[in-house]
Amino acid sequence: MVSRILEPIIESKFFKGKAIILTGARQVGKTTLLKRLAKNTGLPFTFLNCDEASVRNNLQDISTERLKSIIGKNKIILIDEAQRVRNIGLTLKLIVDNFSDIQLLVTGSSTLDLASGIKEPLTGRKFEYHLFPFSVEELANQTNILTEEQALEKRLIYGSYPDAINYPGEEKELLFNLTNSYLFKDILSLANIRKPLQLEKLIQALALQIGNEVSYHELGQLIEADKQTVERYIDLLEQCFVVFKLNSYNGNLRNEIKKSKKIYFYDLGVRNAIIQNFSPLGLRQDSGQLFENYIIAEYIKASNNHRKFAKYYFWRSFQQQEIDLIEEIDGETNAIEIKWNDNKKVKFPTTFTANYNVNQTIVINRKSYTYFLI
Repeated sequence: MVSRILEPIIESKFFKGKAIILTGARQVGKTTLLKRLAKNTGLPFTFLNCDEASVRNNLQDISTERLKSIIGKNKIILIDEAQRVRNIGLTLKLIVDNFSDIQLLVTGSSTLDLASGIKEPLTGRKFEYHLFPFSVEELANQTNILTEEQALEKRLIYGSYPDAINYPGEEKELLFNLTNSYLFKDILSLANIRKPLQLEKLIQALALQIGNEVSYHELGQLIEADKQTVERYIDLLEQCFVVFKLNSYNGNLRNEIKKSKKIYFYDLGVRNAIIQNFSPLGLRQDSGQLFENYIIAEYIKASNNHRKFAKYYFWRSFQQQEIDLIEEIDGETNAIEIKWNDNKKVKFPTTFTANYNVNQTIVINRKSYTYFLI
């Protein structure tokens, strides 16, 4: 059982009079984590799975008296996939306000209905966390750094979802099942999308463009949709924790790109399943793109897991000078270059370093990456 870095942080918030909300994509381990923490208390708890229609019906528009009968003698209530319940925020507010001795735990696989349904009712009543697929640090803590470094090719091809880690040899089937059932069924039903083929084409196009700047106009032409539809679909994929945007960094330089963006995948196993390519690195043309995506996603995981709250960007000038990753953290700026080829010489553009107060310049390659991420 791989321990999650967020575990002690979440556990420390138990019985502080607030709900604990844990968001994250399907099958990243949210339910497993919260069930484990609940069991560790030794207190009675009940598990309510909102994928079940009967549970959803019972939790929407519910009275305090009805809640009493559901809670019974339990001290912990775990509501799973809460975003599937209409007006769930009001139900959660009732529990927090009327049952002060109860610890409410809530999971959600999207920010869609969950965000609109709980943020206002639960203002000042919740601790909120996000769980990603396993990080390189969590996996190295389970084994050791050397073992994890030796598994780099697997991570670039099959990703870091718990099932991909726990069932070696069955990664392809599990990842295809995940993308087919979650990406295309759950997301389509959540967003009421009328043209699923457009979304499928868009996801495939994004998967083939990781590391490149994207144009919503060009993507729209590709999937035969307008720019606004492309933007809505990409926002949807972000809200369901499939992809994330990296915006261009800009300050006061006249010759730097200001409005461009790149789009990466939180997990490369999902990305490779979408384009149906699990070929070994020696047979691929996208090894550098995979490594770049992997490192940037790991930086985001580390910032989240250690509550660093960093902001991330890329930087490029009109003269094609570029820095892969800019990290802003606690008022400091770090410039990071990511190179699959560990023999490649790197020189940071003086256009950037001379005009911004750069704390560190960092070069990450496949021989050094764990030093910066663990």
